[in-house]
Formats: sequence, structure tokens, C-alpha cells
Amino acid sequence: MHLSVHPPSGRVRISAPVKANDESVRLFAISKLSWIKKHQKNFESQQRQSVREYVSGESHYFQGNRYLLNIVFQDGPGKVAIRNKKFIDLYVPKLSDLVYRDQVMTAWYRVQIKKEIPTLVEKWEEMIGEKVLDYRVKKMKTRWGSCNSDARRIWLNLELIKKPKHCLEYIIVHEMVHLIERHHNDAFVSLMDKYMPNWRLFKEELNHFPLDHADWTY
Repeated sequence: MHLSVHPPSGRVRISAPVKANDESVRLFAISKLSWIKKHQKNFESQQRQSVREYVSGESHYFQGNRYLLNIVFQDGPGKVAIRNKKFIDLYVPKLSDLVYRDQVMTAWYRVQIKKEIPTLVEKWEEMIGEKVLDYRVKKMKTRWGSCNSDARRIWLNLELIKKPKHCLEYIIVHEMVHLIERHHNDAFVSLMDKYMPNWRLFKEELNHFPLDHADWTY
């Protein structure tokens, strides 16, 4: 059986074999009650931003740093630039709406994270001794990453570009270790301890960093 707790309200989901009866599922849930309550409490205590409106003065994050958004009106396609390590300048047409501004920012974030991934994957392929055949980026609502060990493909959550760079690296290592061990069992933990001894600190930091309104834990 597998149990997971999902944001934003701490909804519990249990995956069980078809042959499992209701009573065995109930007992399994009871045995995990303290773990469930711990994660539900984490959801409640995490700092969350309001829905982004893409107006000047709003806070936005990039690689773990907070920036103030500055809207610059211009003709032509939208673009993004970081200025003075303090501002993110978002260049958009004067009549642009929230959807358009979000698309421009999302496209920029996507470009930035794709600049970081290849070097990190190459580094850890050598250290772990496993080859990643494909890596992709997308927005995910329940996890920071995933791994298809058969296709040797890893997916990374676009939101990771807003977190400190070592958090992105931790998730890459996490998913690459799944190429060796698919499950979050003792063998998986042992491998994480071997390749990234400080991974628990990175996980804790990632899960307590200021989150977007629709963010999640891992």
C-alpha cells in the first residue's frame, strides 16, 4: 500500500492492491496516523503567497532570492530581465493582461531552468554511474519531480527554478537515484545518504521555503 498527503488541505490518498479489503486499508491508515497529522500540520504552517497579479512592487522568486517586480510597458513581444539583484523587469505591451504576463514570466523561468539542468545531470551521471536518456520540465501539482526508470527519463517541476539552486540539484539526485531503486525504501535512503549526505537538510529547506499559493511539499 502507498499513502500520500496532498495540498492544500491535507487530503489523504491511499493506493492499495485490488485484493486488499476495507479493514486492511483502515488499519494501514491508522498505523500512519501520526505521519498524516505531521504532514497536514506542515501544510497549515507553510508560508504562502497570494495569487500573483503581475503588478509593480509584487514579490517574485528566482533561485531562492526575492525580487520586486517592475512592469515596463513597451511595444513588441514581452521579455524579462533581472536588474541590480533586486528587481525583475517585466517588459510587456501596455494593454497586456494577467494571462499574457504570466505566460511571459513562465516562458522565462522555463528557459532559465533548462540552462541549469544539463550541467547538473552530467555531474551526477558521473557520480552515480547512471545515464539519463531524457529530462523534461513541466508544472506539477503534487510533486517536485518524477522518474520513469524504464525510459530513463526524469521530469522536473518548473517551480524549482524559484528555489535555491541546491534544491534543484537535490531533486535531480533524488530522481536519478530512482533509476537504481524505484521505491522510497531503506535501500533508496541508503543511496541518498551515500551520494548526497546532506539531502535531508535540502529537503527541509525546500519544504519550508516561501511557497506560491498553489505550491506543495515533497
